[in-house]
Amino acid sequence: MAAKPVSELFPIPRLYYFESGNTYTGSKSQTFNYKITPSDVLKVEIWHGMICSEKAEIEIVKEFSLDQSGFDEMIKWLEETWLKENN
Repeated sequence: MAAKPVSELFPIPRLYYFESGNTYTGSKSQTFNYKITPSDVLKVEIWHGMICSEKAEIEIVKEFSLDQSGFDEMIKWLEETWLKENN
């Protein structure tokens, strides 16, 4: 039986991926882009357009605690941000 995805909208890896120090970048509809970077927190950056994060103007930055509670809050916030922009 496959594990339930962490998000219905985004193919984000589980918390362990970030606890191991890995960064994750993704997009939705080719123009909503996000990057999740772990350190002592989970930092999420959002930008729009067809450009990489290093060259983009980052429009939103939000941080969450690097634990299950912060991870769950991050997923909820990212989904709500996407839905707010696209409804």
